[in-house]
Amino acid sequence: MRYTTFGHRTGLRVSEYALGTANFGTGWGAGAEPDEARRIFDAFAEAGGTFLDSADAYQFGESEELTGKLISADRDHFVLATKFALGAAAQELGPDRGHPARVQPRRAHRRP
Repeated sequence: MRYTTFGHRTGLRVSEYALGTANFGTGWGAGAEPDEARRIFDAFAEAGGTFLDSADAYQFGESEELTGKLISADRDHFVLATKFALGAAAQELGPDRGHPARVQPRRAHRRP
């Protein structure tokens, strides 16, 4: 497995391949049961993978729960990228109605 630095200033070293966890769980009616998710995760970790992608909306939250359990034994070894508010109701997100193509990113204000 090859590794790279995540971002310019984080100092985080991650695998060049990330494991997407959208299909960990069966909340959407299809996906990997916990035992299968464990096998997928273990194969990724054994190959040297350290970077995982998740979101609160994947499998209605089941994916993040499974992912948390999978990395818990060696949490400091993995970097977890997650998205927020994907599972929020559209009315909670305001006028863009939560549609990913319409969500306008906002810059964080930094103090000098």
